[in-house]
Amino acid sequence: MGAMKIEELEATLLPLREQLKNHSLYGELSSVTDIKVFMENHVYAVWDFMSLLKGLQIHLTCTTLPWKPVKNTNTARFINEIVLEEESDRNEEGVFKSHFEMYLDAMAEVGADTSKMTDFLERITRLESVLEVIETSVLNDALKDFLKFTFEVVQTHEPHIIAAAFTFGREELIPDMFLKIIDRSDNKGDNSFSKLDYYLRRHIELDGDDHGPLSLKMIQELCDTDERKWQEVAECSQKALSKRIGLWNYIAQEIQKSKVSKQVMA
Repeated sequence: MGAMKIEELEATLLPLREQLKNHSLYGELSSVTDIKVFMENHVYAVWDFMSLLKGLQIHLTCTTLPWKPVKNTNTARFINEIVLEEESDRNEEGVFKSHFEMYLDAMAEVGADTSKMTDFLERITRLESVLEVIETSVLNDALKDFLKFTFEVVQTHEPHIIAAAFTFGREELIPDMFLKIIDRSDNKGDNSFSKLDYYLRRHIELDGDDHGPLSLKMIQELCDTDERKWQEVAECSQKALSKRIGLWNYIAQEIQKSKVSKQVMA
């Protein structure tokens, strides 16, 4: 029953995933300037992904004392492996860094502004106040909506709902999204940035080969034969994809604006 449910769920989500996979944003990424604009906005999604992952780690592995064995060691292993890679991977120089920090390094390398992200991060201190910080920030509404959805999901404290946003809103999409970006930038011949290239290819390697299939199995195990959970996973997954499309719409518009202003200045 569970295996069939995954197939049904993926079929339901296919139109949104195809919309995202074929989004006009990728066609806008034709120069280093475009990539800067993309990264300055996408960095928030790189950051809040970690809270989804940590939410899963809290619920699906033992992070409290005294330690007790968890219900599903396969899922625990999967989550712990992702945490290891996302929180303390090796960068292109062999230095241990989180993928978020590697992304900030790649932003600096291409000349993108990291100050707004780091200022925003300094304001975040507690889970209880994170939604208020997002709402009162200077971020665009599309970014606010994207971030608020993430933390509303985290604050459900429901592993299957968090796993849905993690699996269908993030992990499964990264290879599709980043391959398009690499293709566009490589074809133009102006992407000679080792940190960005390493970050993108590392994610494609991890997410395409291992994380995607395992995250589907995690959803199946968390929902099992519970119809309510399957329905909640479907609803959360659709919302996650819609929020991502909204974010992509906004970033595409920002890149277009940047191009227009560049032409005017020229």
